[in-house]
Amino acid sequence: MQELVKDSDIFTIDALYLEPELAAIHLLRADDKLAIIDTGTQYSVPQVENALNELGLSFNNVELIILTHIHLDHAGGASALMGLCDNAQLIVHPKGSRHMANPEKLVAGAKSVYGEDKFNSLYGEISAIDASRIFAPADGEEISLGNKTLAFIDSPGHANHHHCILDKHSNSVFTGDTLGIAYQALRDPDHAFVMPTTTPVQFDPEALHNSIDKVMHLQPGYLYYTHYSALQPSAKNIAGLHEQIDDYVMMAQQAADQDIDDLEAILSQELYAYSIRRAENELDTVSSETIKHWVKLDSKLNAQGLAFWWQHRRAT
Repeated sequence: MQELVKDSDIFTIDALYLEPELAAIHLLRADDKLAIIDTGTQYSVPQVENALNELGLSFNNVELIILTHIHLDHAGGASALMGLCDNAQLIVHPKGSRHMANPEKLVAGAKSVYGEDKFNSLYGEISAIDASRIFAPADGEEISLGNKTLAFIDSPGHANHHHCILDKHSNSVFTGDTLGIAYQALRDPDHAFVMPTTTPVQFDPEALHNSIDKVMHLQPGYLYYTHYSALQPSAKNIAGLHEQIDDYVMMAQQAADQDIDDLEAILSQELYAYSIRRAENELDTVSSETIKHWVKLDSKLNAQGLAFWWQHRRAT
């Protein structure tokens, strides 16, 4: 566990999802009250418990478990943690709340992608959460954690069931995936390579542009990324996100215009090469091998989302 911004009362826990420093869980502390923001998976629970022990607290101190959205690398551990945190309320976007109360479709969809064995190894058991313990805040609604106020910002584009969370006390935003991905491994001392995430099945480029601007209009001092942790945003980071979204859309259109049979496969290759070039151009001290490793997975996932958007959502 790390408090990367001094005296912020915000602590980063490594969810240990797939590999270290790929997915973060954040703890927000207000005296003896805690909020957990994004949960990792069922297999992340021991990391959360260790962090609570470090703070001299327990699951009983957790009042809020907050999901930025319900993709399972962010929400897969919610039911396990709710089972341990008797005093907690689950906070989730209104468009995601029913899937937490009845996760059958969510689980079935993930199993259709991964297969049952792979799903079980990644996420384990996901159970229904009592609807009476779930609260779905509207856009702009605020809730309290001790002396802290949290505001919820509807932020579609990556997913329709996505909101970001502003901690007004620290002027920090928990971004989920709306502000892209900013892995620790892809950072120079004075710059971070930030790339969008367009994973399926609800990518909407116009909405994503608008959501990024909506969050940045708040002028946050820090962004807390699920992938991965605290970043002081720069104009270069945000301009780069917008530029990459437009480039992704252009690549999808150009590939589709060539009448390519496997749009997803060609986009995966093109996004991988594009991201490597861009990261190498932006980062002076990060090796090419490191860059290639850390952009590979998201190039594949982003290609899936772009292909789905082009073939399905765009036509509706």
